Amino acid sequence: MSNSAFIKSSLAKKYYMALTGLFLCLFLVGHLLGNLQMIFKTGEEGKRIFNEYAYFMTHNPAVMVLSYLTYFSILFHAVDGIALLIQNKRARPVKYAYSKPSANSSWTSRYMALLGTLVLVFIATHMSNFWWKMKYTTEVPLHSYYSETNQDTLYLTHKGEQITTSQLRMIGETDGTQLIMKADKMNKSIEKEFQDYVSANVLSQDQLKELEEIKNKQIRKEDEVLGEGYKDLHTVVMQFFSKENKSENGVPYGLLGAVFYVLSMCVLSFHLWHGFASAFQSLGLNHPKYTPLIKVFGRGFSIVVPLLFAIIPVIVYIKS
Repeated sequence: MSNSAFIKSSLAKKYYMALTGLFLCLFLVGHLLGNLQMIFKTGEEGKRIFNEYAYFMTHNPAVMVLSYLTYFSILFHAVDGIALLIQNKRARPVKYAYSKPSANSSWTSRYMALLGTLVLVFIATHMSNFWWKMKYTTEVPLHSYYSETNQDTLYLTHKGEQITTSQLRMIGETDGTQLIMKADKMNKSIEKEFQDYVSANVLSQDQLKELEEIKNKQIRKEDEVLGEGYKDLHTVVMQFFSKENKSENGVPYGLLGAVFYVLSMCVLSFHLWHGFASAFQSLGLNHPKYTPLIKVFGRGFSIVVPLLFAIIPVIVYIKS
């Protein structure tokens, strides 16, 4: 068989499906470990840890490469599955006179394409609710917290800069995760402070000249980055699944969101139930001793991982 014929064959497609599927299983584990911080850590500490994790996942170069590999794997896995389904249909255009699928295969294996499509719908919904907002919109606020020491609300920054929200409103603005001091706002503040001092005090010409020189030295010619903060994805997730997330007509969006995520994890579980073990079979990794263990581990994986994902929105909703 030529290389081009192998690439187009159903056997090759099964290899690709298996490899991308197992890679996505690794992604699920990593994503789960990050998300579980939302329920294992509470309060400001949990909020900080999760937002730092979210920032790391969207800014670390190595993780970004893995992220794009994950996106590619999801699309390739879906397209390859559809292509394999079509190819199998074409290979047997006429149905058998007698067919009893339940005697030869489980229902999860017969409906893998449907289950995979439903998982893809969930992924698209999930990414639009959180990933898209985090990456490409200004809907996600920056992480801030109240400081008893400063008696003010501070932004959480990478280097622990003491930047208050009120201070930034007066002299700056946010740009993505950066806290920017705007030169024009800063200069207006300096000018106002100078004028207020002059109006409130009787000054000689020499004193006024000296103050003018000090003011001119403080004048900023360009904007300056005061610090870099973290987008508060933690709060966005908590609000999304909260009891308070309702429409004006009282439609409980938070409850519906939690139910949708739980049902989607049930679908994912059924998809993994057959997919995990069959991936090893497609790769030819069959062994009388190890194959039964792989099947047991795969079934455990298909239950535990989706279950842990599912309990996150449930716990968030109950505690909200």
